[in-house]
Amino acid sequence: MVSFPTLRPRRLRNNKLIRDLVAETSLSEKNLILPIFVKENISEPEKIESMPGVFRYPPNDKLIKFVEDSYDNGIRAVILFGVPAYKDDVASSAYDKNGVIQRSVRLIKETFSDRLIVITDECTDEYTTHGHCGMVKTYNGSFYVDNDESLKVHARIAVSQAEAGADVIAPSSMMDGVVGAIRKALDESGFTNVLIMSYSVKYASTFYSPFRDAAYSKPAFGDRKTYQMDPRNAYEGLKEVELDINEGADILMVKPAHTYLDVIRLVKENYPEYPLAAYHVSGEYSMIKAAAINGWIDERTAVLEITTAIRRAGADLILTYYANDIARWLREGLPF
Repeated sequence: MVSFPTLRPRRLRNNKLIRDLVAETSLSEKNLILPIFVKENISEPEKIESMPGVFRYPPNDKLIKFVEDSYDNGIRAVILFGVPAYKDDVASSAYDKNGVIQRSVRLIKETFSDRLIVITDECTDEYTTHGHCGMVKTYNGSFYVDNDESLKVHARIAVSQAEAGADVIAPSSMMDGVVGAIRKALDESGFTNVLIMSYSVKYASTFYSPFRDAAYSKPAFGDRKTYQMDPRNAYEGLKEVELDINEGADILMVKPAHTYLDVIRLVKENYPEYPLAAYHVSGEYSMIKAAAINGWIDERTAVLEITTAIRRAGADLILTYYANDIARWLREGLPF
């Protein structure tokens, strides 16, 4: 009988060059999307206290300078979130041709043209007095979000963002049918080449809290648990994904990211042919940042480990406030 040598996996971990050679997961700045908050009626970048290192930018040369620096750092895609000066019950500033997002998109496109992908978050929460992701109605003295009435507004917002020059529309409302309504409106308006990156599997998560500080988008009453997903459910996400695909989504998304790695894996295994994004959200960012500030964790190693885990789970694209840091750290080499 032939005797085979004993397998020793440690040989494949003997030094960094070997580990890099046989690594199963790659991470590149090309996988990163940088979220940017743009706020009206300010002239200088404004700190966000709950997100150290992140700022709200005015739609002027300060925004362009930040985007230019990010581009020089290797970032090739940004997603814009608007903080308007005016809010009402119907989110009219969200579809204003001179709204904060529309002006910001035009400004960036005038500078970068097709060298940079500009994605626009499409929602109503930042633009309404009630802070919900759709149109609020009353029934028997109670408030509720009217799903079908909301679709008309979301479609109108999406078209206005495409008219401004957005390459990708990212509806985040989790309204039933929103992808289909937007796809139909975009196509009818001549924007057949504008992509839709849908927040297909978006959980009603506490980890959005710093974002709501940054965008002043906390609901004035109630919560979003009737239209965002229950954190206890995973397979329900496959139903949401299938609906979005059938309605015309080009890119799927799971949000949050590093607390929902199992869901990322589930979606990717069931729909491997679709590009999958994952949003490393504000609360996930701020937890790491707080631990790093207090000296409890090595920030660079932790961020790269978590981001690699998100890629390993199956995400092709990662929306992260750490995008610029990750791009710089990758040039220094992974610490594994």
